[in-house]
Amino acid sequence: MTNTATSGVARYIGGESGHRSFFGGTQSKARVGFMGLFFIATLVLTPIIGFWGLAIGVVGGGLTMLLTAKTHRGSVVDRRKKRTRWASRVKLGTDAYEPYDVAEWDQREQALREAKGRVAKWTARRELAAMRTNPDGADGMGWLQFARAEPGIAWHAPTGEQSYLSVAFTVTGQMSGVESASVMRRAAEAWGQFLASRATPSNLVGDVQTLTRVLPADSALQEFWVLKALDPTAPADAIKSYEDVLNLTGQDAMVQRHYVIVRWPLNAAFRDAARKYGEGRDGWRGLMRQEIASTVRGLTEARLGQVETLTARKLAAVILHQQNPSRPIDYVTDVDPASFGIRSHDEFSAHVVEGTDPITGADVEWWHRTAVVKSENLAVGARSQLWMLDLLIGSDIQFVRSVSFHLHLVPKNEARASAKIDLTRDRAAALSNAEKGQVADDETSMNMSAAARRSADLAHGSPHHGGAWVGYITISERNRDALMRASRALEETCSSGLGIDRLEWEDSYQSAASGTTWPIGRGLAAAPPSLAARFATKLAGKSEKEAIS
Repeated sequence: MTNTATSGVARYIGGESGHRSFFGGTQSKARVGFMGLFFIATLVLTPIIGFWGLAIGVVGGGLTMLLTAKTHRGSVVDRRKKRTRWASRVKLGTDAYEPYDVAEWDQREQALREAKGRVAKWTARRELAAMRTNPDGADGMGWLQFARAEPGIAWHAPTGEQSYLSVAFTVTGQMSGVESASVMRRAAEAWGQFLASRATPSNLVGDVQTLTRVLPADSALQEFWVLKALDPTAPADAIKSYEDVLNLTGQDAMVQRHYVIVRWPLNAAFRDAARKYGEGRDGWRGLMRQEIASTVRGLTEARLGQVETLTARKLAAVILHQQNPSRPIDYVTDVDPASFGIRSHDEFSAHVVEGTDPITGADVEWWHRTAVVKSENLAVGARSQLWMLDLLIGSDIQFVRSVSFHLHLVPKNEARASAKIDLTRDRAAALSNAEKGQVADDETSMNMSAAARRSADLAHGSPHHGGAWVGYITISERNRDALMRASRALEETCSSGLGIDRLEWEDSYQSAASGTTWPIGRGLAAAPPSLAARFATKLAGKSEKEAIS
């Protein structure tokens, strides 16, 4: 995740992983925390116990550097955290999920009370913990609006995070077929303008998620058309010929479905604006009707093709399809928006869903694995809006996948202040190295170049605003071996064609990671606003009661 400007032309992204730390560079929070702890310990203990106080600080700092050093498999601390998390999940029973059922819950609760012996109690406790209302990827999700033929407004209260509302929109995309460079440039600029317009302090939007679902071609619509248009007197050979055409055109073909998901944080500004539209939840719905209409207009002006707002049933159908790709993505016949979880369990590196094919009625099993794409693992380079093309339509990766990017929008003033601070610290580090006669540090030079570009993009009078981003990729296969091969193929495609040096697999909590590529806005916890930004928000206060808006 990194700050960048929301401009619409080819941009240099990658390498810069966050704001500069006290110890220089873009260090991890664990390293900064422990280094700060041992630094303070040295200052306190050295006057008290002399040499040993200094030794504690030096040894502790050295171990911190060693244990938090980045490798192609992550740091020692990161690997240890994964093992600890996985052991805890297995112990508690949260590595499995079953949709909540009142009668079954009562039976399991009774079984837990009656269990005798250590093993029996542990097993009963695990079975009870596995039954939850929502799957891990959508923990704390409910609905503000879920009526038929109405935009589905999801209400999220994830544990430890700010509550928010989200709405998903389907789009057909900016380009169809071969387009000129000028058309591509205008489309990219239009998307940048959409993001910039939502980043202003007066706007209520917090995050924007883009999602592309890559799945096998479905000939159901063509078959339905044939059934309606077929001449009863048509020769059997002609009918068989058309069936062969459908089979041949759909063989090994993958299609893309595109979504844009917008998040509205339930903060003081949102509640203040909602009061103008009514009391309580009615005011929220009234405000959201206008926000949704504004977003549809914005996405249309951003040249994203046909824009449609998903209802709650259609959104739940997409989530069910992503868990069980054997379900058609538009199959809504049996969908209940209040129940969109499918029985599953986790392995250390996979989220395994046990479902049913609604067409044949056969039991199916799907294995999912999710990886995160961070800026620090992305090679620095100029990229256009087509830089992910190999991942979306590449012929070398013939498996179902979801590709999602989350963007947190940052108002210009705050983003510009952060860019200036980062640039100042990078220049100070470069000057310090030069005065010591040391060779310029690659990370410092690269970060300084990125900060300079951000500062120039966000200069006074510029239409751009700031943003932080992170990407996720979920792949799906039928069994463990196929998932293993797909993981290797994805890593090869990302490293050779996209310039992604390393994919970080979200192992030990793959079920929750699956939710980062669902159309619900999960996956990006942006850094809290600066003290100056919070102070400015306080100064702005609430809108006047007499004001129209």
